[in-house]
Amino acid sequence: MKRIAILASGTGTNTENIIKYFKNSSLISVTLVLSNKKEAKVLEKATRLGVTSSYFDKNSFRNTNAVFTILKEQADYIVLAGFLLKIPLKIIEAFPNKIINIHPALLPKYGGKGMYGMHVHNAVVKNRETASGITIHYVNENYDEGAIIFQKSVEVLVCDTAEDIAQKIHVLEQENFPKVIEKVILENG
Repeated sequence: MKRIAILASGTGTNTENIIKYFKNSSLISVTLVLSNKKEAKVLEKATRLGVTSSYFDKNSFRNTNAVFTILKEQADYIVLAGFLLKIPLKIIEAFPNKIINIHPALLPKYGGKGMYGMHVHNAVVKNRETASGITIHYVNENYDEGAIIFQKSVEVLVCDTAEDIAQKIHVLEQENFPKVIEKVILENG
Protein backbone atom coordinates (compact mmCIF):
# COMPACT_ATOMS: atom_id res chain seq x y z
CA MET A 1 0.00 0.00 0.00
CA LYS A 2 1.46 3.35 -1.07
CA ARG A 3 0.77 6.17 1.37
CA ILE A 4 0.02 9.74 0.35
CA ALA A 5 0.46 12.77 2.59
CA ILE A 6 -1.35 15.84 1.31
CA LEU A 7 -0.08 19.34 2.11
CA ALA A 8 -2.79 21.99 1.74
CA SER A 9 -3.42 25.57 2.81
CA GLY A 10 -7.06 26.24 1.99
CA THR A 11 -10.59 24.94 1.74
CA GLY A 12 -9.61 21.44 0.68
CA THR A 13 -11.80 20.72 -2.34
CA ASN A 14 -8.94 18.95 -4.14
CA THR A 15 -7.91 17.17 -0.95
CA GLU A 16 -11.45 15.94 -0.34
CA ASN A 17 -11.67 14.72 -3.94
CA ILE A 18 -8.36 12.84 -3.67
CA ILE A 19 -9.30 11.22 -0.34
CA LYS A 20 -12.64 10.05 -1.75
CA TYR A 21 -11.02 8.78 -4.95
CA PHE A 22 -8.61 6.51 -3.05
CA LYS A 23 -11.00 5.58 -0.21
CA ASN A 24 -11.59 2.02 -1.46
CA SER A 25 -8.24 1.44 -3.16
CA SER A 26 -6.19 -1.56 -2.05
CA LEU A 27 -3.03 -0.02 -3.55
CA ILE A 28 -3.03 3.65 -2.55
CA SER A 29 -4.24 5.45 0.57
CA VAL A 30 -4.28 9.04 1.80
CA THR A 31 -2.91 8.64 5.32
CA LEU A 32 -2.21 12.20 6.37
CA VAL A 33 -3.24 15.80 5.67
CA LEU A 34 -1.01 18.61 6.91
CA SER A 35 -1.69 22.33 6.73
CA ASN A 36 0.32 25.43 7.49
CA LYS A 37 -2.89 27.26 8.41
CA LYS A 38 -4.52 26.41 11.73
CA GLU A 39 -8.00 27.49 10.59
CA ALA A 40 -7.85 25.88 7.12
CA LYS A 41 -11.09 24.09 6.23
CA VAL A 42 -9.03 21.27 4.72
CA LEU A 43 -8.23 20.01 8.24
CA GLU A 44 -11.93 19.65 9.10
CA LYS A 45 -12.65 17.88 5.79
CA ALA A 46 -9.81 15.40 6.28
CA THR A 47 -10.92 14.58 9.84
CA ARG A 48 -14.53 14.14 8.71
CA LEU A 49 -13.31 11.70 6.04
CA GLY A 50 -11.32 9.68 8.59
CA VAL A 51 -7.84 10.90 7.64
CA THR A 52 -5.39 12.10 10.29
CA SER A 53 -4.85 15.84 9.96
CA SER A 54 -2.56 18.28 11.67
CA TYR A 55 -1.35 21.87 11.62
CA PHE A 56 2.28 23.00 11.56
CA ASP A 57 3.85 26.44 11.60
CA LYS A 58 6.37 27.86 9.13
CA ASN A 59 9.24 27.53 11.59
CA SER A 60 8.71 23.81 12.19
CA PHE A 61 8.45 23.32 8.42
CA ARG A 62 11.56 25.27 7.45
CA ASN A 63 13.87 25.18 10.47
CA THR A 64 13.26 21.91 12.31
CA ASN A 65 12.94 18.24 11.41
CA ALA A 66 9.40 17.95 12.82
CA VAL A 67 7.44 17.91 9.53
CA PHE A 68 10.26 16.14 7.69
CA THR A 69 10.24 13.29 10.22
CA ILE A 70 6.46 12.88 10.07
CA LEU A 71 6.56 12.74 6.27
CA LYS A 72 9.43 10.22 6.21
CA GLU A 73 7.60 7.98 8.69
CA GLN A 74 4.08 8.23 7.27
CA ALA A 75 4.28 8.88 3.50
CA ASP A 76 5.63 7.40 0.31
CA TYR A 77 4.34 10.29 -1.81
CA ILE A 78 3.53 13.92 -1.06
CA VAL A 79 0.76 15.73 -2.92
CA LEU A 80 0.43 19.51 -2.82
CA ALA A 81 -3.19 20.59 -3.13
CA GLY A 82 -3.33 24.36 -2.83
CA PHE A 83 -0.22 24.47 -0.65
CA LEU A 84 1.52 27.84 -0.81
CA LEU A 85 4.83 27.39 1.01
CA LYS A 86 8.05 26.49 -0.79
CA ILE A 87 9.12 22.92 -0.04
CA PRO A 88 12.46 22.71 1.81
CA LEU A 89 15.29 21.10 -0.16
CA LYS A 90 15.70 18.40 2.49
CA ILE A 91 12.16 17.13 1.78
CA ILE A 92 12.62 17.35 -2.00
CA GLU A 93 15.81 15.30 -1.75
CA ALA A 94 14.14 12.70 0.48
CA PHE A 95 11.21 12.27 -1.96
CA PRO A 96 12.76 12.39 -5.46
CA ASN A 97 9.98 12.49 -8.07
CA LYS A 98 7.51 11.70 -5.33
CA ILE A 99 6.19 15.20 -4.63
CA ILE A 100 3.35 16.14 -6.98
CA ASN A 101 1.80 19.60 -7.33
CA ILE A 102 -1.11 20.98 -9.31
CA HIS A 103 -1.00 24.48 -10.76
CA PRO A 104 -4.03 26.37 -12.18
CA ALA A 105 -2.35 27.42 -15.44
CA LEU A 106 -0.49 25.99 -18.40
CA LEU A 107 3.08 26.22 -17.16
CA PRO A 108 5.49 27.75 -17.83
CA LYS A 109 2.97 30.60 -18.21
CA TYR A 110 1.69 32.17 -14.99
CA GLY A 111 3.91 30.21 -12.62
CA GLY A 112 6.27 31.23 -9.86
CA LYS A 113 6.09 32.90 -6.47
CA GLY A 114 2.79 34.69 -5.90
CA MET A 115 1.07 33.07 -8.87
CA TYR A 116 -1.75 31.02 -7.38
CA GLY A 117 -5.53 30.96 -7.39
CA MET A 118 -7.24 34.14 -8.53
CA HIS A 119 -3.89 35.87 -9.17
CA VAL A 120 -3.39 33.42 -12.05
CA HIS A 121 -6.93 33.76 -13.42
CA ASN A 122 -6.82 37.56 -13.26
CA ALA A 123 -3.53 37.54 -15.20
CA VAL A 124 -5.06 35.24 -17.84
CA VAL A 125 -7.97 37.67 -18.31
CA LYS A 126 -5.71 40.73 -18.29
CA ASN A 127 -3.49 39.23 -21.00
CA ARG A 128 -6.49 38.15 -23.10
CA GLU A 129 -5.40 34.52 -23.27
CA THR A 130 -7.55 32.23 -25.40
CA ALA A 131 -6.76 29.16 -23.30
CA SER A 132 -5.82 28.25 -19.76
CA GLY A 133 -5.74 24.98 -17.91
CA ILE A 134 -3.99 22.88 -15.31
CA THR A 135 -0.47 21.57 -14.99
CA ILE A 136 0.41 18.65 -12.75
CA HIS A 137 4.14 18.50 -12.14
CA TYR A 138 6.87 17.18 -9.90
CA VAL A 139 8.20 19.60 -7.31
CA ASN A 140 11.79 20.77 -7.41
CA GLU A 141 13.63 23.56 -5.58
CA ASN A 142 11.96 26.32 -7.65
CA TYR A 143 8.29 27.33 -7.66
CA ASP A 144 6.41 25.65 -10.54
CA GLU A 145 9.52 24.57 -12.45
CA GLY A 146 9.52 20.80 -11.84
CA ALA A 147 9.10 18.33 -14.69
CA ILE A 148 5.59 18.40 -16.16
CA ILE A 149 3.59 15.21 -15.75
CA PHE A 150 0.27 16.28 -17.28
CA GLN A 151 -1.46 19.32 -18.79
CA LYS A 152 -5.05 19.84 -19.83
CA SER A 153 -6.36 23.03 -21.41
CA VAL A 154 -9.70 24.73 -21.59
CA GLU A 155 -10.89 27.49 -23.89
CA VAL A 156 -11.08 31.00 -22.47
CA LEU A 157 -13.82 33.06 -24.08
CA VAL A 158 -13.57 36.81 -24.58
CA CYS A 159 -16.49 37.26 -22.17
CA ASP A 160 -14.98 35.01 -19.42
CA THR A 161 -14.23 36.64 -16.09
CA ALA A 162 -11.52 35.42 -13.74
CA GLU A 163 -14.29 33.69 -11.76
CA ASP A 164 -15.48 31.89 -14.92
CA ILE A 165 -11.96 30.68 -15.57
CA ALA A 166 -11.59 29.58 -11.94
CA GLN A 167 -14.70 27.43 -12.31
CA LYS A 168 -13.42 25.84 -15.53
CA ILE A 169 -10.07 25.11 -13.88
CA HIS A 170 -11.80 23.62 -10.83
CA VAL A 171 -13.63 21.15 -13.09
CA LEU A 172 -10.34 20.12 -14.73
CA GLU A 173 -8.70 19.67 -11.31
CA GLN A 174 -11.52 17.50 -9.99
CA GLU A 175 -11.61 15.33 -13.12
CA ASN A 176 -7.87 14.84 -13.55
CA PHE A 177 -5.79 15.29 -10.39
CA PRO A 178 -6.62 11.99 -8.61
CA LYS A 179 -6.29 9.97 -11.84
CA VAL A 180 -2.87 11.45 -12.62
CA ILE A 181 -1.67 10.83 -9.05
CA GLU A 182 -2.81 7.23 -9.33
CA LYS A 183 -1.07 6.76 -12.69
CA VAL A 184 2.22 8.20 -11.37
CA ILE A 185 2.18 6.00 -8.27
CA LEU A 186 1.25 2.81 -10.12
CA GLU A 187 3.92 3.43 -12.78
CA ASN A 188 6.69 4.39 -10.34
CA GLY A 189 5.85 2.18 -7.40
